[in-house]
Amino acid sequence: MRLDGRRVLVTGAASGMGAAIARLFATEGARVAVLDRDADGAARIAAEVGGSAHAVDVSDPAAVGPAVAAAAAAMGGVDGVVNAAGILLDRPAAETTPADVAQLVGVNLAGPLYVCQAALPHLQAARRATIVNVASMAALRPVVGMAVYSATKAGLLAMSHSLAYEWGPDIRVNTVCPGIIRTPMTEYLFDPAHPAYETIPGRHALGRAGEPEEVAAGVLFLTSDESSFISRTELAINGGTYR
Repeated sequence: MRLDGRRVLVTGAASGMGAAIARLFATEGARVAVLDRDADGAARIAAEVGGSAHAVDVSDPAAVGPAVAAAAAAMGGVDGVVNAAGILLDRPAAETTPADVAQLVGVNLAGPLYVCQAALPHLQAARRATIVNVASMAALRPVVGMAVYSATKAGLLAMSHSLAYEWGPDIRVNTVCPGIIRTPMTEYLFDPAHPAYETIPGRHALGRAGEPEEVAAGVLFLTSDESSFISRTELAINGGTYR
């Protein structure tokens, strides 16, 4: 029960890493608010973890405020935020369109900011508060063929560092940088017909891709009191990815 009594909202929690985080946090005693643009998926996970569901597109600032307010009302406050909502674009820079850029920046970079801004008064009122932003290994080592995606994740890491100083010492802000994790968003990489399929084991010191539950464990650590003296840092959860 490492999160006993904590009230945490998790974005992107209808599937993948966000869903794994919501499940683990509920197991560890937290009240969880599930935020996702997939209303049916959010409702399903919320029912599973005994939490509340809030359908919202985090890239829409007008929608984020009411969704966060509803989540806070459902939980009796907010003292933890996990920004796990994100989208992936595997496309060379020369082929990336303005619409692609707007969507990537909106969801991966602006979205976490909007959620953090809306949650800030609740976090400031809490006795102990945490924010964990889910970036990517691409934030640390940009990926060829994913220039804009990499830029948004690097921007999220930089923003997290800034927020740690702006909102500390009462709010701890940290980032996790997952490697290749098997989720619905990355499932295409595990198709034997995809060029990357055969290379995945060799990209990792541990010889395999990761699972959402392994990322959730790192997020749990950064949200719990076990990391009480950790802020403005990033945790690479990537199986020793080196290329």
